[in-house]
Amino acid sequence: MIVSLTGSFTTIVEASRLTATDDEHDPEGSTIAFERSQTTALLESSTRHLADVDHALAKLADGTYGLCERCGEPIMGERLLARPAARTCIACAS
Repeated sequence: MIVSLTGSFTTIVEASRLTATDDEHDPEGSTIAFERSQTTALLESSTRHLADVDHALAKLADGTYGLCERCGEPIMGERLLARPAARTCIACAS
């Protein structure tokens, strides 16, 4: 997904170079700016999610997966099913 979003972002940036840079007066400018903003947000979100998954895998490898990073107590199974990369228990997350 990150590779795809990076490709989309590159395509949007290239398209914006071929068009007028004055988004305010260009009827297509707001569309390009919006697409760039949306793709950037999705790319950042996907990158954060990947980092969270990598962190969870590292915790699994070192035997600390499922333990709250704040209080050290086990994270409830229901929470881990809903958010496998959860770093904290519900009490500490609140």
